[in-house]
Amino acid sequence: MNIAIAQIKPVKGDIPANIEKHIKFIDLASILKADFIFFPELSLTGYEPELSEKLAVNINDNKFDVLQETSDQKMIAFGVGVPTIHQNEIRISMIIFQPKQPRLVYSKQQLHEDELPYFKNGNEQILITLKNQKIVPAICYESLQIDHVDEAVKLGAQIYIASVAKSQNGIDKGYVHYPNIAKKYKIPVLMSNCIGECDNFISTGFSSVWNKEGELVLQFDSQEEGLIIFNTETEKAKKQII
Repeated sequence: MNIAIAQIKPVKGDIPANIEKHIKFIDLASILKADFIFFPELSLTGYEPELSEKLAVNINDNKFDVLQETSDQKMIAFGVGVPTIHQNEIRISMIIFQPKQPRLVYSKQQLHEDELPYFKNGNEQILITLKNQKIVPAICYESLQIDHVDEAVKLGAQIYIASVAKSQNGIDKGYVHYPNIAKKYKIPVLMSNCIGECDNFISTGFSSVWNKEGELVLQFDSQEEGLIIFNTETEKAKKQII
């Protein structure tokens, strides 16, 4: 199976513009024979907690119909980041689109203390099965918590995806944590980060893939936008800059 991670620079607070940008990346991923593509945390809005109340959406909002149509036409699955409304609460979520299937949603279960004034925790982990491989997504802060990956492995995770919006400090922590858990649990770890201004920090990219031995396979720098395509059988990867 080929899994892609995207490194993008979202347009602050502009969901329509970011949908157009996502479709461009998805089209390229399809050409590169990817089966699944994951985008960074809150990729459809940018990481902007103070705007979350205005930007939060229902997962079945018809503005996302074009994304479902893209999934159906290209026969590709993907996970995009957006604040969602759940029982009058706002959550940091990833909406999963799969060809001709209902949308799934995963909401961040462990929030950083800075997020607590704006968001509520999700309460359920999802397991995505594609081509007989089990993928567990994590969203930013929780992906650095060992209990999250412990639970993922108990669920049968074979691939761990971290969808993040991280400053250089966060990336430095990730570059210690992610290879360690890849090696410990013998699962590939893929991290998709954004670039550019986010809230009160600069997100610094360096989206990366580590194999089951915890070895860095491929990474972006702090400026590139594009895709990394990782083959789960060969554990080889290629990069396409956009």
